Amino acid sequence: MSVTHAPQTTDVLTRQDPELAEILLGELHRQSSTLQLIAAENFCSPAVLAALGSPLANKYAEGYPGARHHGGCEIVDVAERLAVDRAKSLFGAEHANVQSHSGSSAVLAAYAALLRPGDTVLALGLPYGGHITHGSPANFSGRWFDFVPYGVDAETGLIDHDQVRTLARTHRPKAIVCGSIAYPRHIDYAFFREVADEVGAYLIADAAHPIGLVAGGAAPSPVPYADVVCATTHKVLRGPRGGMILCGGELAERVDRAVFPFTQGGAQMHTIAAKAVAFGEAATPAFTAYAHQVVANARVLAATLVDEGLVVTTGGTDTHLVTADPAPLGVDGRTARGRLAAAGLVLDCCALPHADTRGLRLGTAAVTTQGMTEKEMMRIAALLAGVVRGEVESVPAREEVRDLVGGFPPYPA
Repeated sequence: MSVTHAPQTTDVLTRQDPELAEILLGELHRQSSTLQLIAAENFCSPAVLAALGSPLANKYAEGYPGARHHGGCEIVDVAERLAVDRAKSLFGAEHANVQSHSGSSAVLAAYAALLRPGDTVLALGLPYGGHITHGSPANFSGRWFDFVPYGVDAETGLIDHDQVRTLARTHRPKAIVCGSIAYPRHIDYAFFREVADEVGAYLIADAAHPIGLVAGGAAPSPVPYADVVCATTHKVLRGPRGGMILCGGELAERVDRAVFPFTQGGAQMHTIAAKAVAFGEAATPAFTAYAHQVVANARVLAATLVDEGLVVTTGGTDTHLVTADPAPLGVDGRTARGRLAAAGLVLDCCALPHADTRGLRLGTAAVTTQGMTEKEMMRIAALLAGVVRGEVESVPAREEVRDLVGGFPPYPA
């Protein structure tokens, strides 16, 4: 499941702008010599990178295939139609919009299609793993809409379904959002559909994190249940950085108009072509095997972290991500992240439900792309715990990290 060719800085860039070429090579070295455990990151294939660097980057293409505001769009129309068709086939959706520049812009467009400023929206609270587009006061969502947060059970860490139903009945929201950036379990989309129908709300699934697992058959799909599904095309899906929206045919025109012209201008055709490549790759048996290995790796990583003394939220994971509290090892999440970064283990902090401290959020998408399996996950968890405890100094830890990733280069020569 490793990718097969190293991306090369072109000779022309090296000659024309050696300073920038050196920066790109430095980033490639960083990615190739440290452990990439950020749950929202992955290594896209050389084919995806090739599309991103293609002449399609030159084309201005406001509008949609067959209805552009600029001439000369005959070829890019074919590319976008291909991306749309592949996305619809991959996820079993009636309609796909592949123009969103990011997951956040996809969510913005979904709100624009279904809501008006001041509408009430029910979503997972930020302290429990909700995204900033789920009502943060610093984000457009919190400024334009009245968000009511639901949470997770203090004992199990699982979404409190009774609270969701009670809040929905009390506040009668215009929309309910289900999705998270730090919830490691599958979401019960059928339950949320039932509650949305009971109170007459739209159901928006923010599937930015699990959508790649959905593509590989390793997670349940929100498509049959949600009115609109927002997602990213990177993370586990292993495509370019960008977003997409899936919906039924009855909302297609509203969604498309919410993307363009309401929230965005010209489409990034090189990125859309790269999305088409990624959708094609995700439709293969190799990707299905990859997605299931991602989950198997995450479960072993979570279990070994528990054995090492960390407290893992919900006691484990169903997905690619793990959230853990390092407090039993004597440090908080920020301190632990700093120690791990110095040792070459790159991951994030996150809020911990019903806690005043921050924990660690890590994922297995990138290391699984490199070809690592359960054996390496046990080694990573043991090294992580040793570094957090202070038992392994950063210099020898970095050497162990280099030894590990040296056997699994993200872009083998």
